[in-house]
Amino acid sequence: MSVLGIDEITYGVDDLPACRRFFTDWGLKLVAEEADQLTFETLNGCRVRVAANSRPGLPPAIEEGPTLREVVWGVESAADLALYESRIAPLPGFVKQGNRIGCTDPNGLAVRFQVTQKRDVQVGSAEYNTWDRKGRINQASPAYERATPIEVGHVVFFAKDVAACERFYVDHFGFAASDRYPGRGAFLRCAPEGGHHDIFLLQRPDGHAGLNHVAFTVRDIHEVFGGGMHIARQGWETQLGPGRHPVSSAYFWYFKNPAGGLIEYYADEDQLTADWQPREFEPGPTVFAEWAIDGGLDGNTRRQKGAGGADGKFITDKRH
Repeated sequence: MSVLGIDEITYGVDDLPACRRFFTDWGLKLVAEEADQLTFETLNGCRVRVAANSRPGLPPAIEEGPTLREVVWGVESAADLALYESRIAPLPGFVKQGNRIGCTDPNGLAVRFQVTQKRDVQVGSAEYNTWDRKGRINQASPAYERATPIEVGHVVFFAKDVAACERFYVDHFGFAASDRYPGRGAFLRCAPEGGHHDIFLLQRPDGHAGLNHVAFTVRDIHEVFGGGMHIARQGWETQLGPGRHPVSSAYFWYFKNPAGGLIEYYADEDQLTADWQPREFEPGPTVFAEWAIDGGLDGNTRRQKGAGGADGKFITDKRH
């Protein structure tokens, strides 16, 4: 029995039209639209709900302004859901709503569980050539004009108490620790075998709860670049990237999100098993990013924002 991953997230926002434009640019499919709520889907059916902060029944916010209000995790079967229900029934904020159960985590976030609604998808990804493995023969790597995210891969929160939040997810739902910043951060995956992390909890010095970012999985590094450049062309602001994380090995690109916090395209994270032993890291710039471009790339010049294009037809051309 284990949690399979994130099935759905819900934002509470101030500017619904801006969010409609942003998530459409981001590559999500708009599948339902109401006066006070938009529902988007990724390729595998993971849902992103974007609701006006005034919408009735929206779970309480963990911070001021637009932010994530709810995370719904998927499980494999109704039997699994019943077992989790027996575990969390005594916990604060317990609810049973139709085919969902839930409670409130130590950070004040609404956490829900349902039998997964995501569907299996087949997508093509780039093959790679390394010194000892030639996976791409007589074939060019892909280049993407924009991204089409496969799923919501992970969420990252500022936690009031990282240790309490880690115990909550590990003890009640079987999450496994992947790596830690001792006393300050915990990377957790929702099953012993899987991607490096499904949730990352980070202690802020002021002890306040909040959303850091939501990350969307794309096929490969080429889609990270193509998606990021498309978002830049649409006028949305890079926070940092593209770059690469040493801790999870993933390539990333972060943007500012009108729905709250940051938003990330990422690909090529580490895959772990129960044999993995959590490591400990001291936070720092080189731990967060092996390399990263500040300000991002411009989608038109294909160079660092503000750098301008080459003078010649080819970058090696020189004018005399």
